[in-house]
Amino acid sequence: MDRRARRELGDFLRSRRARITPADLGLPAGTRRRTPGLRREEVAQLAHISPEYYARLEQARAPHPSREVLTQLARALRLSDVERDHLHRLAGLPPGPPPGPCREVRQSIVDLLDRLPQAAAVVVSAINEVIAWNTLATALMEDFSALSRPERNLMRRTFLTPPQGGRRLYGVADTAEFARTSAHHLRATAARYPDDPEVRALVDELLAGSPEFAALWAAHDVTDRPIPCKTFEHPLVGTLTVRCDVLDITARDQRVLIYTAAPNSPSEEAMRLLSVIGTQRMDDALAPAP
Repeated sequence: MDRRARRELGDFLRSRRARITPADLGLPAGTRRRTPGLRREEVAQLAHISPEYYARLEQARAPHPSREVLTQLARALRLSDVERDHLHRLAGLPPGPPPGPCREVRQSIVDLLDRLPQAAAVVVSAINEVIAWNTLATALMEDFSALSRPERNLMRRTFLTPPQGGRRLYGVADTAEFARTSAHHLRATAARYPDDPEVRALVDELLAGSPEFAALWAAHDVTDRPIPCKTFEHPLVGTLTVRCDVLDITARDQRVLIYTAAPNSPSEEAMRLLSVIGTQRMDDALAPAP
C-alpha cells in the first residue's frame, strides 16, 4: 500500500468508528468522551487486535493489514456488505465472500414487522436463527427476547430440544417437513460460508446430537421448497392454520416469514385472541377472574 492508500484507509476507518455509539454495542457511554463514536481501543478490542496497531492503521502508519484483520474490523464496525468490499479494496485486497451469515436486520424491516399487527412475522438468518420478530410472533411461538442466541435457532429447536408439553417446534404439524427443508437449506448455507466457525459449529452440533439430522445431512440434498401453510397446536387457542409467505432479503441472506390466517376463519379469530393474550403464561391467561 502506498501512502495515499494508507491515508484513505485510515480516514475510512475513522469515519466508520465515529458513527457507532457505545450504546449500539451495549457499552457504557462514560463521561469523558470528547468525540462521538467509539474509542480506538474499543474498536481494537472488538476486532481482537492491539490498540497500538489499530491506531497506526488510522494514522496511515501501519503495514498491510491481512484479510483476517479486515474481516474482524468489518464486524467490529458493523460494516454493510458494500462498506466491507470498499474496506478490502482500500487495503489492496479483492473482497472475498461474506465471512458469515449476516445478523444485522435493516431498520426498515424491523419497522415493517411492527406494522403487521394481524400477522406473526419473524426474520431468520441463513442458519435459521430468529433475529427479529413482532409481538404476535412471540404469542404464536415464544418470547424470543427471553432466549439466548443459540436457543433462538429453529434448527436447534427442531432437532435438539425435547418436546415441550408434547409439542415439538411450537406444535407445528409439519415439523418433519420443516426438518427436511431446513437441513437442505443449511447444506447450501455451509457451502456459501465454508470458513465461518459458527456455521461449522452448528453443523457439528446437529450431527452429534440428532440422528434424524445426520440422516438428512448424509443425503446431500439442497432443495429449499417453501411451505405455503402451517398448522399450529397452540396451548391457549388450540389448532390454527396460517399461510406462510417468505420474503427474501437477498443482499443480507435473510428471510422474512409472515404468518397470516384466512379472512373470516376460525384461525383468524384465534390469531386475534393471541394478539390480546400476548405472551402471558397459560395459567395466568386461564385463571378465573377474582
